[in-house]
Amino acid sequence: MRGKRRESLSKHKPYNFKFACALALLVCAVALFSCSSRNEKPATTNTATTAQTREVTDESGKRVRVPWRPQRIVTLAPNLTEIVYALGAGSRLVGNTTYCDYPAEAKQVEKVGDTLQPNVEKIIALKPDIVLITTASQLETFTRQLDERAIPIFVTDPHDLEGVFRSIKTLGDLLGQQEQADKLVGDLRARASAVEDAVKSRPVVTVFYQVSPSPLWTAGKRSWITDLIKRAGGRSVTAEVEGEWMRYSDEAAIASKPEAIIMATGGEEKMEVAPALQKSPAALNKRVYGISGDYLSRPGPRLVDGLEEMARSLHPEAFQK
Repeated sequence: MRGKRRESLSKHKPYNFKFACALALLVCAVALFSCSSRNEKPATTNTATTAQTREVTDESGKRVRVPWRPQRIVTLAPNLTEIVYALGAGSRLVGNTTYCDYPAEAKQVEKVGDTLQPNVEKIIALKPDIVLITTASQLETFTRQLDERAIPIFVTDPHDLEGVFRSIKTLGDLLGQQEQADKLVGDLRARASAVEDAVKSRPVVTVFYQVSPSPLWTAGKRSWITDLIKRAGGRSVTAEVEGEWMRYSDEAAIASKPEAIIMATGGEEKMEVAPALQKSPAALNKRVYGISGDYLSRPGPRLVDGLEEMARSLHPEAFQK
């Protein structure tokens, strides 16, 4: 009896061995497929799981979980809209502000209010994968409402031209447009360098940047305008004044005695020199320059256009052929 039992068991050994091998191969295949899947970037959906997203740090220092390649984008500032289009991702823009008018296609995108007063309900209805904002539009109530609905908000915060280049590259990575971002920043940086090379041997011009005449507002140390003036061969009289944008006293403006005044203009708007600056060397020598506000007030790709115009205004001789 024992012999028969041993014989029976021995007949089944080859079958069990083959089954075990097949099972082992199946387990290995599943494991390999699982590892491969983790290394691939999954498709993005508005209700992305942890595996479909990644964690990044925005320019406010906040950690944000975002889709690998956002397909539905909302921008809440004109400079961000311009960057998205310049990166080749404009077709994924589903919402922007009433001020977003460049390029022309941006005018046709669904409007969600302005930068400081966005329509939260309309933004939510658009089901965005990500909302891009600047610190100027970072409203506590607004961000909390989107956070509650798991809509990621990414903040940009450039304060100089290099900061703009950094924002472009960051958004390029965020939107899966790294190659386009690298090329764009390379081209912009080359143009900026050409301007600096052209004016580096010229006398530095003291400049007052006028935001508005009455009350008198200007740009301070933390504004990208101060950086542009320096790169253009000038020195802002408020370069050491803390802050980004501030109300400036008439007494301080008179005492600054700028050699040139630069102001942002728009459309048919007539330039008006502030009363406190009407007897400055700049005004008396007719060195008052208006440059498109689209170039100066939007920290995006066209900021380099503003730099070029500023340099030509302050040092026209440096660009004569």
